[in-house]
Amino acid sequence: MGRIGTGMKAAPLAGALLLAGLLLAACGGEEPAPPKEPPEPPKAEAELPPAEPALLLEPVDFAALPGWEEDDLAAALPALTRSCGRLLAQPDDRAVGPDALAGSVADWRVPCDALGQITAGDDAALRAALEQHFRPFAVSNAGAREGLFTGYYEAELKAAAGPDAPGATPLYRVPDDLVTVDLALFRADLRGEKLVGRVQDGRLVPYLTRKEIDAGALADRGLELVWAGDPVDAFFLHVQGSGRVVFPDGRVTRVGFAGSNGHPFYAIGRALIDEGVIDRKSASMQKIRDWLRAHPQKAEEVMQRNARYIFFREITGEGPIGAQGVALTPGRSLAVDSALLPLGVPLWLDTTWPATDRPLRRLMVAQDVGSAIKGAVRGDFFWGSGDEALAEAGRMKQKGSYYLFLPKAVAERRETAS
Repeated sequence: MGRIGTGMKAAPLAGALLLAGLLLAACGGEEPAPPKEPPEPPKAEAELPPAEPALLLEPVDFAALPGWEEDDLAAALPALTRSCGRLLAQPDDRAVGPDALAGSVADWRVPCDALGQITAGDDAALRAALEQHFRPFAVSNAGAREGLFTGYYEAELKAAAGPDAPGATPLYRVPDDLVTVDLALFRADLRGEKLVGRVQDGRLVPYLTRKEIDAGALADRGLELVWAGDPVDAFFLHVQGSGRVVFPDGRVTRVGFAGSNGHPFYAIGRALIDEGVIDRKSASMQKIRDWLRAHPQKAEEVMQRNARYIFFREITGEGPIGAQGVALTPGRSLAVDSALLPLGVPLWLDTTWPATDRPLRRLMVAQDVGSAIKGAVRGDFFWGSGDEALAEAGRMKQKGSYYLFLPKAVAERRETAS
């Protein structure tokens, strides 16, 4: 899952609070229309985001990309093709990325058409097309190129035999009283900021917490999409945002993020480390999951510290679906901070394999986002589904850097303007 002067600043707190107060008195209670793009799914627990990230782009040659001649580039062709298809379905004048960082859709037609002519598995042709139609830019956060790269996976859980089965835990659809307010509609400098809540006595108030929902606040409303067979598995599905559900009869269905209750994400792993429950050096998603299962009485209280709650929808066809609206490709899709970087754009990743110093250098595509993925040099690597993907994602916490590929027409305009 960039670098030419784009500084992003947070809105003054007092102004944001004042605006929030005005909105509380003005919001209606209708369910919002579905967004054109899938909403932001949560991701695995990660480091705190850096304050005031400043995206900088520095043009480089392809020869400067570490390992450029060594990657099996063609493995990224499905991801590139899906993202191009999504981009080219939009009007030519549509901006690509914040502040049109990657130009407009029109700038992508020639490069994407060239990529679309490449035969599956033709590594040499893909390398030649990328070098002909794109220019790489080293990405930095105010000049600092090194950032953090974590991993995520598509969770898999077993469905309960029924709502009365031991451990049965509901996965809920989006409630009809959930209200989402896009603050950018009221003030331009609050772009990307949202309020989520419900209307009570004519006022917008915070939505129900995980603890309240676990206690049955949404029961008997017909919102149950699936009954998971284990509360710990259900919790990790909330953290990952999407997954596969295997039913007792062997049927498999895929569920994905449909909305959240708007509460901030709380990293229970960090809390367990701080409290001395789990050793920092050996901490991983597997260790956290194993501890929760071994301490069921304590587990409920720990999981409920994360007040953020996810609502799901059934996904048909390929998946899981990332924030760009396309199916993710294991090992080639990267989640990024879409407030700074464009979705659908190729990236060259330079990091290391999880828990090692072995180089991991490959072509990726920015196709997803995450609530913990914030900053100019910050990525979440999609490993796929199953136990092997869980193992890699669970121990990935690597330093690294990346390079953003921009169409040559966009790169030339930037260089002329600088």
